[in-house]
Amino acid sequence: MDKTTIPIFYACDDRFAKYAAVSIYSLKKNASRLNKYNVHVLSTGMSEESRKILLSLADANFSVIFDDVNEYLSTISEKLPVRDYYSVTTYYRFFIAEMHPEYDKAIYIDSDTIVQGDISELYRTELGGDLLAACADRVVTDNDTFGEYVERVLGIPRGEYLQAGILLINCDKFRVGYVLDRFIQLLNTYNFIVAQDQDYLNVICRGRVLWLDGRWNAETFCDLAFPISEANIIHYNMANKPWHFRDCRYADIFWRFAGETPVYAELLREAEEYTDEERERDLSVGGELLALARSEIEREDNYMSITANANCAPDRVEILQKIEEYERAGRFDEDVEEDPPSRELLPDEIDYFRRNRREKLKTKFAFMIARRFVNNLIEEKKLIIKEIKGIENFNSLKGGAVITCNHFNAFDSFAIQLAYEASDKTDRNFYRVIKEGNYTSFPGFYGFLMRHCNTLPLSSNVRTLTKFMEATNELLREGNFVLVYPEQSMWWNYRKPKPLKTGAYVIAARNNVPVLPCFITMSDSDIMGEDGFYVQEYTIHIGEPIYPDRALSYRARVEDMLEKNFDAWRRVYEREYGIPLEYTTLDKSKVSV
Repeated sequence: MDKTTIPIFYACDDRFAKYAAVSIYSLKKNASRLNKYNVHVLSTGMSEESRKILLSLADANFSVIFDDVNEYLSTISEKLPVRDYYSVTTYYRFFIAEMHPEYDKAIYIDSDTIVQGDISELYRTELGGDLLAACADRVVTDNDTFGEYVERVLGIPRGEYLQAGILLINCDKFRVGYVLDRFIQLLNTYNFIVAQDQDYLNVICRGRVLWLDGRWNAETFCDLAFPISEANIIHYNMANKPWHFRDCRYADIFWRFAGETPVYAELLREAEEYTDEERERDLSVGGELLALARSEIEREDNYMSITANANCAPDRVEILQKIEEYERAGRFDEDVEEDPPSRELLPDEIDYFRRNRREKLKTKFAFMIARRFVNNLIEEKKLIIKEIKGIENFNSLKGGAVITCNHFNAFDSFAIQLAYEASDKTDRNFYRVIKEGNYTSFPGFYGFLMRHCNTLPLSSNVRTLTKFMEATNELLREGNFVLVYPEQSMWWNYRKPKPLKTGAYVIAARNNVPVLPCFITMSDSDIMGEDGFYVQEYTIHIGEPIYPDRALSYRARVEDMLEKNFDAWRRVYEREYGIPLEYTTLDKSKVSV
């Protein structure tokens, strides 16, 4: 029977390699031999001497692999802020899932640890939809200042703040949830100075943590609620380092394992040569961290203040959190942002064809100012079209068509408008289906555009909806194009295709016209928006037209077009982002297409 391969990651440099060697040795000594272990050492360059020491721990069951992070850092360097701390090795845990797409999950361990338990037991923990498994940080729960810091600055209950020294990472969910992208985004938004990477990890993973028994991260800085012999992993955190303080808590356990490694003599020498002045400096670090925490609490512009008082309305961070909640619950067809209060659109309020002179003039004027508005967005780089792919598929259309697109931004219809203008089909008109409230209740400038830029509002009024259907039928028969968002909802900067509703395909099947599936992929530009997030660069992918199969029944025809549309979107998503399409939804029946 093939052995399970368990990936384990350490992040260290030459200075910490000797401590990592002791931790790896203890892990190896207590791990089940029924498994294989790939021990990865993340670094930006390590001496040959350090490599030899760590490689000496390898055997048939244990591989020691060196991952040079420099190469990976070069691929994302343009997105990283100009700060010294991004090269700190503890930040490398954010890169694991992206650097190793072959792993579904992985263990991360700090170097200042001793592993007394069987690490394969931790690996067997079922993560479900959680991003990672970790222990609560006892330093935060036991200290009022740190507890107040995480609650008032990070917005996290002190009992729900994770200690990041030992993690079981759900690599699949890290990739699907864009954890690395969100980390980089936060790096550019706010500089956490107390626990740095641990604070970022807590903010990003809040609500998606599986809590482990404290025996998997027994912090020696704190009093333990169990005998030290029961600790699966002993974590010599804060200033509690045996190689600096020979009399620190549980130092005897560290030295017992260290004595069986090739670094024992070097560690003894370090402990003997470490000066009282250096020990005083180590002990002062805790006080300095408390002072930093207090200063962050008192800052008027700390993270929670910025989040609460963001210029955007509603707040983007809250929207992203809401999207996570809706995805887990399978609420894909619900908007995450609140629209203005809506009212019913009555039949005598709308002429879908804009036939009278006054309506024609309003439409002409609306298109004129909309063009200036879009040009301004492009000039100010608030709308960036990186590339349009598949324009030949647009050009191949012989008559009218229903255009479908994923919906993630109020401006994404402008992107499709630009794709239409890049085609050779501009002798026909381009229309957008919009929600009722966008037509009846949207205020100001945007409301004017909603009412007059070739929009086709849906309605909860049966007679108005009948007018909508009649107008849509005629416009398609005339050879025009109608943009429909089959996902039904808009989720801001959400990259995955959401499950589709049937409306677009009912319209196409009823009029015997094709569906032109368009899917927009996004990537961060180098421009920071006013909301603290990078402006996205759009690549518009225009797929091959999907024609109604007249050999099928009407209902089967609709389902066939829907399934082919979703499959086309899925292929683009997986090809462009390089990851499988997966959802965090707990009830998988809600994501079937």
